[in-house]
Amino acid sequence: MQRITRVMCDRNNCEKISLLDQYNSLLALLKPYLTDRTFSILAVARLIDDNQYIGWYTELEGQPVLLNEISDQSLKAKIEKTLQDRINDIETTVKLIPITAEQKTFISSWLPKIKSSGNHIYVINDEPVIVNTFEEPVLPASAPVIPPNPFWRWWHFLLLGLLLLSLLGILWYLFCPYGKAKPTVSDTKPVITQPIEEKKPESVVEPLKEDQQSVVKFDPEPIPAPKNCITREEIANNTDTPKMVMIFDNSASMLFTLMETQTSINQYLHADFYSMTRQEAEAYEKRMTRLPNRLSTSKKVALSSIDKIQADVNIALVTLSACPAAQTTSFYRYENRSKLKNKISRLKPLENNSATPLYSGIKQASKMLDGVNRDDYILVISDGEDNCTKANICALANKIATQQPRLKINIVDIAGQHKIDCVANKTGGKVYIAQSPKQVINQMDKAVSSMNISKPICE
Repeated sequence: MQRITRVMCDRNNCEKISLLDQYNSLLALLKPYLTDRTFSILAVARLIDDNQYIGWYTELEGQPVLLNEISDQSLKAKIEKTLQDRINDIETTVKLIPITAEQKTFISSWLPKIKSSGNHIYVINDEPVIVNTFEEPVLPASAPVIPPNPFWRWWHFLLLGLLLLSLLGILWYLFCPYGKAKPTVSDTKPVITQPIEEKKPESVVEPLKEDQQSVVKFDPEPIPAPKNCITREEIANNTDTPKMVMIFDNSASMLFTLMETQTSINQYLHADFYSMTRQEAEAYEKRMTRLPNRLSTSKKVALSSIDKIQADVNIALVTLSACPAAQTTSFYRYENRSKLKNKISRLKPLENNSATPLYSGIKQASKMLDGVNRDDYILVISDGEDNCTKANICALANKIATQQPRLKINIVDIAGQHKIDCVANKTGGKVYIAQSPKQVINQMDKAVSSMNISKPICE
């Protein structure tokens, strides 16, 4: 752990020391429930040098630089977005973690201090870290409120009153019967309004009554209702409608349970199984892969999501199971979606050589789609990054965005590691973090809804 900076500590300032203790309690409360990458934005505070200074530390390695000192505006904007994404992850996690009401109130009281623009933001290898100032949250300055001038306020009401009186006078003059000569029957001739010669909807002329002019009524033209459904004719002739490829991670890591934090999973991955008995190792594995796990929940929600995709959209499946390449299927039409759903239901990680060829999967999926003359979509459901190749997946995404500008890639990140965010960011898509069964359902629904391909069949 390296030190980012140190600040003078006034031991006589009891409030500041109390905030330091609260901050350390906050970190201890959040750490078990946050991913390492999300937790890394919160610098660790320690009293050092005979308690004369507060030292701020981080697990990140590299040269710390203040965010405000970065001159590259595009890089600065990217880091600011990363910072905001991590803060959003913290806020989302706080709503879902099993803690007491008192603990939630405590965390909620600290969230404004974490988001305060008065904090010092350091950057280490493009990763933001917050050094908290323990000051009151700094909010954006609002425009001063100028009280209205009483004189003009009363003139405003006076002018409004005069306007209303004038309007009443005009209405009185036009419609009041007093003082006007009443026409006789002999003096009155019915006037029939002549229809306009150009084509109009059929009119209805009411029969004349004594002392009454005829009135011509036109049937209003029907207003076409917005089309919020897909006709069966469009389904049969879907030659130029969007297509979609679903990339599904079928690697062994997808068997990890959703009932454990990422920190617990990391401890399991680095556990010393040789020091355990066979029964202990099996019990440990069973606990870390118990249902609901990443794969079972993702499959269940994917099947539900397929039912929400409009019937004229053909769907193909790309599975990530082993190196060196992903496996692809042909496109399934609406009437064959049951076969696609059966294929997803049968997904099971390989016992040997299980891996995540994500680079291959995205590359192959992009070749299956147009993305130039029509809108096409890729939905990635994964819990990690490619471990089959060292090829730059961000460069691949940039190439896809250039050559297929109408191809959007959305990502449902099951582990919340933010390792492939660039794929969505460069193609105009979005990243949806899902680390619990409820989040998987909600975020998958959002990922599909944002594609604008969920219209029902017209009945």
